[in-house]
Amino acid sequence: MKVLISPESVEEAMSVIDYGMDILDVKNTKEGSLGAQFPWNTKRVVEACREKGIKTSATLGDLPFKPGTAALAAYGVAQTGVTYVKAGLHGMNTYEQAFEMMDAIRKAVRMVSDTADVVASGYADWRRFGGVSAFDVVKAARDAKCDLVMVDTAIKDGKTLFDNMSVQELKDFVKAARDAGLGVALAGSLKFEHAERLFEINPDLIGVRGAVCEDSNNRHTRICPKKTEHFVQMFHAGPAAFKAKAVA
Repeated sequence: MKVLISPESVEEAMSVIDYGMDILDVKNTKEGSLGAQFPWNTKRVVEACREKGIKTSATLGDLPFKPGTAALAAYGVAQTGVTYVKAGLHGMNTYEQAFEMMDAIRKAVRMVSDTADVVASGYADWRRFGGVSAFDVVKAARDAKCDLVMVDTAIKDGKTLFDNMSVQELKDFVKAARDAGLGVALAGSLKFEHAERLFEINPDLIGVRGAVCEDSNNRHTRICPKKTEHFVQMFHAGPAAFKAKAVA
């Protein structure tokens, strides 16, 4: 299982760049769950990661329903050379709106790059704020010819991915994504204790921040390099590693 780590700043990104993550995520949590980072910071991280062969992702924000604004943002982000362009479909509540957004974003990215993957991000807690359902996000991503789909949590109040969607719902989400030919990622205050359920659901990718921070209960504390290395190693090793640790 691949692991994405989300630093809050260039300095924090550089402190963990050598600790084995598959993807280094560039975002600004001061502006939300998928808050957008400044382009000059994104560019610095992308260039540093490219030298080390690490893939990068960058978020466009927790977006309102403004396809033109989102497309222009996507056009700019794609010019940094990032591997994945992620859009948080926060201000939408229908499939039609989600499709219009992702169609515009994909077209804008393709004006710049034939290789950058376009990621449609829904929210596991969509029912709490009246957002578009995770399953409609899958349909919109498929029809807009995106590359991946994911869910995160928009409301960071201690509730996790699993507080908002059941294991069966998440299995159905992953299956729907794969049936649509999409890669699939899960995020949302994930921790070590969620490992067994994550391996059971088996997404392509998981994204974390809080779990590898100095204070695992406060995602605004600094990321700890040793925790990052341990987390990545354990998830790369697979479910047997967690079972062995539990027995020990």
